[in-house]
Amino acid sequence: MKVLVTGVKGQLGYDVVKELEERNIEAIGVDIEEMDITDSESVQQVIKGVCPDAVIHCAAYTAVDAAEDNADICTKVNVDGTRNIAQVCKELDIKMLYISTDYVFDGKGERAWEPEDERNPQSVYGQTKCDGELAVQELLDKYFIVRIAWVFGINGKNFVKTMLKLAETRNSLTVVDDQFGSPTYTYDLAKLLADMIVTDKYGIYHATNEGICSWYEFACEIFRAAGVEMEVKPVSTAEYGAKAARPANSRMSKEKLVENGFSKMPPWQDALKRYLEELSLNG
Repeated sequence: MKVLVTGVKGQLGYDVVKELEERNIEAIGVDIEEMDITDSESVQQVIKGVCPDAVIHCAAYTAVDAAEDNADICTKVNVDGTRNIAQVCKELDIKMLYISTDYVFDGKGERAWEPEDERNPQSVYGQTKCDGELAVQELLDKYFIVRIAWVFGINGKNFVKTMLKLAETRNSLTVVDDQFGSPTYTYDLAKLLADMIVTDKYGIYHATNEGICSWYEFACEIFRAAGVEMEVKPVSTAEYGAKAARPANSRMSKEKLVENGFSKMPPWQDALKRYLEELSLNG
């Protein structure tokens, strides 16, 4: 099997290529230098040149606050780029796995979101990822849409690295305590995506590590697990004042994974522990 992976320089794309290669699945990782997803001709040329059996589309515009002021470029990447890829997958009759997000929901209530729940994004970023999902569904039958949240990995920036970096120069921090979700380790997620792409169990899935916490609780656990002394003060979303709306409820049901024969990922605390060990090994 041959799989083309977009966004190879990002956290998830990097780990997906690594995982596929470990399974002796031929993986071709591309980023903007090799294939500009917003250029339909570039997408046509590269994918048809590689002629893969599947595409795992990890590339995205993910700067949530910046997207509020850059709606055009965010739309170009997340909607047009996704549609360009889906169009070629349709022409070649190959599978596409599209990485989406909890931001497609309005984040209200406390119930875990089901894959088929109504989408109601509250931010530019969320709207573009939602429109990307719709483009995939409109064009393809052989698709997986996998919604993820609160991602951290070795390659690239994330909340864990930010917290540890801030700890180098500060002894107290304020972190939002009224948004709830599940931290997700790209190493674990890549294994699940590799399990998924070799099947034909198409549809929409949710994929995060197990367990729920607030960003505040996540930060406290990061410092505890890393053995770092830090005073973490809880703050509300309103007090924090981010530009883009964040979902207060990012709880996502993963029962559909089990129903289709896939394994749930380990608890986020376990994932964090392994990630911190990996970070220390990588210096």
